[in-house]
Amino acid sequence: MNPYSSVMWRYPHPTPMLPEFPSAESTEEIEDFARLQARLPNLFREVFPNPLAPRTVVVIPSLSLDQSELKKVSGVHHYEERMLCMLMLLRLPCTRVIYVTSQPIVPAIIDYFLGLLSGIPGAHARKRLLLFSCHDASPTPLTQKVLSRPRLVQRLRELAGGSEHNHLVCFNSTPLERTLAVRLGLPLYACDPALSYLGSKSGSREVFKAAGVLLPDGFEGLRDERDVVESLVTLKRRYPDLRRAVVKLNEGFSGEGNALFSYGDLDANAEDLDTQIRQRLPSLLRFEAKDETWPRFSRKFEEMGGIVECFVEGENKHSPSVQCRINPLGEVNVISTHDQVLGGPSGQIFLGCTFPAIEDYRLAIQDAGQRISEVLRDRGVLGRYSVDFISVPKPDGGWDHYAIEINLRKGGTTHPFMTLQFLTDGLYDLETGLYKTPAGQPRYYYASDNLESERYKGLAPEDLIDIAVYHGLHYHGATQQGVAFHLIGALSEFGKFGVLCIGDTPEQAQELYTRTVEVMDGATKHARGKSVPLAHSFTESQITDVNG
Repeated sequence: MNPYSSVMWRYPHPTPMLPEFPSAESTEEIEDFARLQARLPNLFREVFPNPLAPRTVVVIPSLSLDQSELKKVSGVHHYEERMLCMLMLLRLPCTRVIYVTSQPIVPAIIDYFLGLLSGIPGAHARKRLLLFSCHDASPTPLTQKVLSRPRLVQRLRELAGGSEHNHLVCFNSTPLERTLAVRLGLPLYACDPALSYLGSKSGSREVFKAAGVLLPDGFEGLRDERDVVESLVTLKRRYPDLRRAVVKLNEGFSGEGNALFSYGDLDANAEDLDTQIRQRLPSLLRFEAKDETWPRFSRKFEEMGGIVECFVEGENKHSPSVQCRINPLGEVNVISTHDQVLGGPSGQIFLGCTFPAIEDYRLAIQDAGQRISEVLRDRGVLGRYSVDFISVPKPDGGWDHYAIEINLRKGGTTHPFMTLQFLTDGLYDLETGLYKTPAGQPRYYYASDNLESERYKGLAPEDLIDIAVYHGLHYHGATQQGVAFHLIGALSEFGKFGVLCIGDTPEQAQELYTRTVEVMDGATKHARGKSVPLAHSFTESQITDVNG
């Protein structure tokens, strides 16, 4: 039996009486949700600062996003594992974590994360971890799966819903998470889903304008192909030398909902410019998502709306982001800055990040994030979010930072930084934009969710850990450096996993990533039709050689 699983929990009677709940999205549910959310300020004042306060944190790592967009991401159902960094809360000796997933997590992965804990015996942490699975691999948001299982809801409610010390956390907040919070009787430490528009592409542009930050010229609140054509025409006539513009779905993420329009030889003064653009739109749009088509993209645009804006041109472009949090007391905190690593046909798909953003502009990004956060706070936003920028050097020195979008949820830069915090117990220094350990030493990292190769397919989680330990890559608590892995469950089927490479310089963090790729490629290369042996197959003499 899985030693972490609570699936053997049973009701005292085979047919329990399940409580009645208000209908989803009803006025009654919204009122109940508001009452639960009113607990958060006291929870933040009394429980969060006290490491010995008993509490239960229910983690629902549901990607409650557009499912057709999610299909574009390789191994996406394993992205529920990215929030396993929350298991680091088990370092708090009186904290219990309940983690719910679509499919059971391999015990070796749980062992791996518990092994990263410092200051707490693994057995002590293990007793305070409960794992639940819906045993459902369908392309449906995890939260919806939980809600469709009333017995599971009741189990979670009985385990966590009776104390004002407990709360619910999620990847992003939608009406599904609001419904679940009410049915569990738990406040949700996240933004009210009624405010989700502020995190859309159109809502982001509106917030940027209110905050007075620089953004690309363009148009938001667009609904269909006609709006797209009119916007492209207006931008070309406004800027005759404009080469490219971006068309974005309101709810696209990681760049997968973006398409690049190249004007080519179109004349800004042509009387029939709108007709030419409409005719060429299907052939001149270059989609970031693999295998996307104009008919499918245009249908999706009509469903969710979107924006059109100038593509930011320039040499040596950078893509920084700032991560912020608004706590239940209404206080704004800038948490970190990153430089994003982007790929795809026109460099708009998120592949990874480096921390912190470069010294040239990290404090400027912090300042812009603070101004944007104050607007969001005044509109009622709560929890973690990030703001993405495109930064280009000015001819006379300095940088222009164009705000691109608000991710009103956890994202690709959230779990790396949370993992760094949990592993090192350090603090982010707003004066310098650096992260420092308790000993005052700076730490840097290179993180990616997309280390992927056909050659990695078939590797089990144990194989990855064996390889990392044998080659000295594994994170070392004494030095507070090394590589921590995530998305391990996607490795065997998709040949994909994530890494957090922590070093005491940016160069060392990058070198750890480069070495990880080299080691993995070497461990999976084929010679004469046979794979190089994995670590558990090495001989005693080989191990002695490595250890010196």
